[in-house]
Amino acid sequence: MFRSGQPYVFEAVQPVKFTPLANWLARGKGGHFVAKRTRKPLSASAIATFHRQAQNYLGKPYDLTFEWTDTRMYCSELVWKLYKAAGVELAPLSRLGSFDLDDPEVRRVLKRRYGNTVPLDEPVIAPSAIFDSPLLTTVSKEPSP
Repeated sequence: MFRSGQPYVFEAVQPVKFTPLANWLARGKGGHFVAKRTRKPLSASAIATFHRQAQNYLGKPYDLTFEWTDTRMYCSELVWKLYKAAGVELAPLSRLGSFDLDDPEVRRVLKRRYGNTVPLDEPVIAPSAIFDSPLLTTVSKEPSP
């Protein structure tokens, strides 16, 4: 997205905000990024809905517990919900319990975030599900292999 002629990334960090593209890229590893867009271009009305919905999420706090609400947002949830509002379901939702949660570090994080009651039925969307969506095509990536 461009603001005042400069490229920005709309992202779910603390809080959901517009980040200058250069700052966003500087946080990555070795300048690597992949940019994707829908294979079928969005209509003007879908783009307007996308932008309107983005304004509704602006300033929301980051969601460390991955709850499927609009009160707080995590990264892939933000992207999924913006496209869904524009009429595109990038990938099917999963349930938290469908992921491999057996790694000791994962168990520690789950215990810290949820205590003894992990919401295994909570709807979630993984970044990889969006990245691998057949509805998206890669338009740019750096550095190229």
